[in-house]
Amino acid sequence: MCERGEEKPRPPGLTPDAPSGFKENSSQLELERVDSAYGSSSITESLLDSCPRGQEEQHLEALTYLSEDGDTFLHLAIIHGCPEIAVDFISLVTTEVLEIQNDSCQSPLHLAVYLDQAEVVQALVRKGVNLELQDQNGNTPLHIACQWDHLHCAQILLQEDEPVSSSQIRQNLQLQNWKGLACLHIATLKQNYSLISLLLRRGADINVQEGTGGKTPLHLAVETQNCSVVSYLLRMGALVDAPMFNACTPLHLAVGRKDASMASLLCHSGADTLLRNMEDETAQDLANGNDDILALLPFDDLKISGQPVVWSEQCRKNLCNPKRGKKD
Repeated sequence: MCERGEEKPRPPGLTPDAPSGFKENSSQLELERVDSAYGSSSITESLLDSCPRGQEEQHLEALTYLSEDGDTFLHLAIIHGCPEIAVDFISLVTTEVLEIQNDSCQSPLHLAVYLDQAEVVQALVRKGVNLELQDQNGNTPLHIACQWDHLHCAQILLQEDEPVSSSQIRQNLQLQNWKGLACLHIATLKQNYSLISLLLRRGADINVQEGTGGKTPLHLAVETQNCSVVSYLLRMGALVDAPMFNACTPLHLAVGRKDASMASLLCHSGADTLLRNMEDETAQDLANGNDDILALLPFDDLKISGQPVVWSEQCRKNLCNPKRGKKD
């Protein structure tokens, strides 16, 4: 996963052999058509039907250009930083054309989000393109917005100004990429509070499990050793004892990493210290002699009303001195 501040790689669609007629900010682009996989008569017919009367077929042939990497005219307009031309093109054609994916399975919307071209993202969303198309890594445009901290693009994709029900109908926020990560997992790993809050407001499941090990966002926050993010997720309603596929809770992970401050936070938030994973281990078993962590955990499996009993210092003194205990 890309880290904050990391320089973006060059978009796969940007190739040195882009048409020589493609110039930034030019009002008319004369492109020689390359007959390849794009040669669909149905798409050409849809272009003819959607364009204004009197539009010359030669110009339509130019608009159906496809590069050797599968990039359409719209892909290239976005790649070369021509949002005005891209928006004009979007207004002329059908969604079938706007959803064409290149050889990297990137739709124009993927690239517009990747390059943070909010104006183009807005035009595509208003046109009604599919928001759940996945690229070669299984990422939707929203995954990319979370990965690169593009909050404005995420707000557009999630249609923040519309009722929540409308957004939920448009896309599945629990959709995972090929690494098993939903958008909320990525936002948590990026430690981006604004994106986490946005996703939760629009209906993301705060306890969604990633597909490889069953970790929730809280598990991932524990792994990043960021107590602030953990506290935020807990305040937003994350289950403190959410299990992974192997039944490990966030506390298991914190103790296993010998993170006493994280273990303390989880314990004070109500974590059950006696839950066992599939290896039949409690958090205490994983403490492995770490006194700082053992001090947080009970020394007995006794529970009252579902809560572990922790010996107080007075109880210990009474246990060691039975006569004093009777006197007290």
